[in-house]
Amino acid sequence: MTAIDDLTRLMQKHKKDGWRKVKLKEVCREITVGHVGSMAKEYVDEGIPFLRSQNILPFSLELSSVKYVTPEFHGKLRKSALSPGDVAVVRTGYPGTACVIPSKLSISNCADLVIIRPSEEVNAKYLTCVFNSTWGQGTIAGTLVGVAQQHFNVSAAKEMEVNLPPRQTQDKIAAIIYNYNDLIENNTRRIEILEEMARSLYRQWFVNFRFPGHEQVKMVDSEFGLIPEGWEVTSIGNHINTQKGYAFKSIWYQEEGIKIVKVSDFTNDSIDISKLVSISEEIAGQYKKHELEANDIIIQTVGSWASNPQSVVGKVIRAPKIAAKALLNQNAVKVIPKESINQVFLFYSLKNERFKSYIIGCAQGAASQASITLDAIREFEVLLPPISLLNSFDSFVQPVWALINNLEEKKNNLRYTRDYLLPKIISGEIDLEKFEKNLEGVA
Repeated sequence: MTAIDDLTRLMQKHKKDGWRKVKLKEVCREITVGHVGSMAKEYVDEGIPFLRSQNILPFSLELSSVKYVTPEFHGKLRKSALSPGDVAVVRTGYPGTACVIPSKLSISNCADLVIIRPSEEVNAKYLTCVFNSTWGQGTIAGTLVGVAQQHFNVSAAKEMEVNLPPRQTQDKIAAIIYNYNDLIENNTRRIEILEEMARSLYRQWFVNFRFPGHEQVKMVDSEFGLIPEGWEVTSIGNHINTQKGYAFKSIWYQEEGIKIVKVSDFTNDSIDISKLVSISEEIAGQYKKHELEANDIIIQTVGSWASNPQSVVGKVIRAPKIAAKALLNQNAVKVIPKESINQVFLFYSLKNERFKSYIIGCAQGAASQASITLDAIREFEVLLPPISLLNSFDSFVQPVWALINNLEEKKNNLRYTRDYLLPKIISGEIDLEKFEKNLEGVA
């Protein structure tokens, strides 16, 4: 049992002066629910942001896949309209995941979320600390209803009992936890900048043909149009090996051991290791060929269509160093470069829009799920430069990847420390004044 799992015991103590147990309905101005109903025909390209479960992360919003509705439709859904300072809580998927609607999102609406509007005696950010803690997640898990898909009801939210310290203590706790969140977000932004640097260099050299010495290279006709002389149009199947993931049985899952990476753990470019399941080392030892190494290239072979980019079939990610030794689950394949192509060039060739469009074009399946074959992946054609140019590109990008891996590791350590300390801070076990001084050295 980890330290964060002690939260239930710690929260039940609440022996500090001024702490009290309350039901949320007693300390909130309103607890309601977002729009429930079909939305497919209501989405537009621009308009009022419309949040769904996948947009709510612990302590923050994920807006890259946000949908939009018209101002007219927004006006019809006053009940589900969101305001800055509201606490948005996931009902279905990862029930209980919560964040505060930020001031930058001055107007928005939502579907299938629990909306909580705290009173003045409750710090909204403190409330998200409670919801996102092990205690909060465990409490909510005991109230879920539904068979095919469980969800967190408004009625359960209203009756949920939480330990509430004085407002000043809430403010301090929220400030400490959100300080960690800011540090994590800062590292995330640095990673995004580094990723864009590498993508930009790839486009400059291999799409726009502005590589070092391009002025002296003759352009020749090809099925790709004019290309530099000496470059080859080839199927990537000639230059890769593949290793499919394995369908690890859920009955093998346990709290500690060797991590399993599922497609639901994929982010846009990497792997979120915070919720990886584990299996025993004994069982894992039988499946070494599915083991990941730092910078391995992975393609999702089963997923949604392009309308749902978070789980889209053909998504390409790179395994971070912190996921090394984890095992790859089913519905994904590891792509291993041969000597004729290097890992860095292969990754960005598969991350571009042309590969994404190609995969969607050859994917098969029903309305809710799509899949691609390994043959389809192998048949994708790339424009392969001379190995000397590939090596030059590799020498520029590998140090960038090393920095990204270090930042990913730092993010993970910050997240772990935050989650480790959260129950101790909330319970009053840690002296806040002393801890605030120590926090200055975290960055």
